[in-house]
Amino acid sequence: MARPPGPLLLLLFPLRFLLHLSAAAGRPCGPAGLPRDTVLGLLGANITLTCQDEQPANATVLWQVEKQGAAGQLAEGNTLLLRQLRYEDSGHYSCSVGSHLLRSLRLLVAEPPETPQVSCYRRSHDKDVLCEWPQQKKPSPGTRAMLWVRRRFVAENATEQRCRYFSKARKFLCRLKVPPGTDDTKSLVVSTCVSNSAGGSAGKDKIITLSSVLRPDPPVNVTVQALERAPQRLQVNWSYPPSWDPRFYWLRFQVRYRPEPAPTFMEVDQVMTTWLDIRDAWRGTRHVVQVRAKDEFGHGTWSEWSQEAVGTPWTDPWELTSEMEPYSSQVPTEDDTYGVTLSPRLFEEDDANGAGGSVMESSTHPVASPYAFLVTGGSLLLGIALFVGIVVRYRQMWWTSRQETSKAEGEGQHMLVPLSIPPPTLSDTPLLSQPAPSAPGGLHTTQADYSSSGQ
Repeated sequence: MARPPGPLLLLLFPLRFLLHLSAAAGRPCGPAGLPRDTVLGLLGANITLTCQDEQPANATVLWQVEKQGAAGQLAEGNTLLLRQLRYEDSGHYSCSVGSHLLRSLRLLVAEPPETPQVSCYRRSHDKDVLCEWPQQKKPSPGTRAMLWVRRRFVAENATEQRCRYFSKARKFLCRLKVPPGTDDTKSLVVSTCVSNSAGGSAGKDKIITLSSVLRPDPPVNVTVQALERAPQRLQVNWSYPPSWDPRFYWLRFQVRYRPEPAPTFMEVDQVMTTWLDIRDAWRGTRHVVQVRAKDEFGHGTWSEWSQEAVGTPWTDPWELTSEMEPYSSQVPTEDDTYGVTLSPRLFEEDDANGAGGSVMESSTHPVASPYAFLVTGGSLLLGIALFVGIVVRYRQMWWTSRQETSKAEGEGQHMLVPLSIPPPTLSDTPLLSQPAPSAPGGLHTTQADYSSSGQ
């Protein structure tokens, strides 16, 4: 039966694990070894080259140099002093007496490398990780930069990457390959080392995740357009950077803009589209607009600002605004509040000689706008029409009231007047007392007879 491991053996496994991690983290970063007969000289320092320990008696020692394919004679003597070394002083130096060579050596002028301050970023979810650090000075010839990457808290060998120096950008750049399917949330440890013949310098280990170093490229094709008959609006459009594929992941954008006289920008956040309608632009003033991008879920950091794009709001060709006319838009003040926008004239400098004298008023007078005449004439016509309507209405009311008053007075004094006298009837005619004339034949008739005969 096997005996269980003792306490000493149990402590050995964590110790080996820690030693492995320390070995992986503590990469050697020392100066490169110098070949034999090579002398190192620091940039900007003085150096003395010695031919022999003892100067030859009754002999003249002659120094010669060969650098960049050209040879030349320098000086005489057992020692050679070189002041304020430059990179061009590197080369092969030799001393001789006559045709007899005494010594040959190689001078290497170098400067200890700067300590790298590394920063890593990833242009999109399907791109490699790029790590870089700037250089204040051009590195010495033969300078070597290396980068190691390993997973944190995992006992494994680190991945080594060689870094390149770009002279125009003055920075070292390393590319880290990311295998497909790699977890974006796992922590990685990045180590750097820069070394040359004059020394070596290791950067501080940096802990990153693939999602935290996400930094898109700036948006492209930023344009600013004026909108017809909208003197305070600007239409801003832009496009996704070519390195970001919007079919899989989107970007959110931030837009900042300012009128050229104003020193500060106004910002608009959380823009998910590739356009923005600015509604508080200054009338007749050119504006500067920039856009930057970030992952839609907020991973990583913002991109750099895009190149500046400029645009001016629409201006009515018939309208000539005075320079001192106040603008209706607003800009943020230093205390993050909004105040009345000042005229761009206030941002202009004084006279050229800086004497601070009085400002000359412009000799040109503002041209009256035709819209002012239209508005004035329309208002006048509307007032006349309103006055005529009031007069007509008053006369109608006065006429109606007069008629009602006359009618009331007539009803109080009305009398019945016969229109004509009715004709008399037979019943109303009185009886005749005189005899009627006698009829022919001697017959006498009376009223009664006449009545009966009529019947």
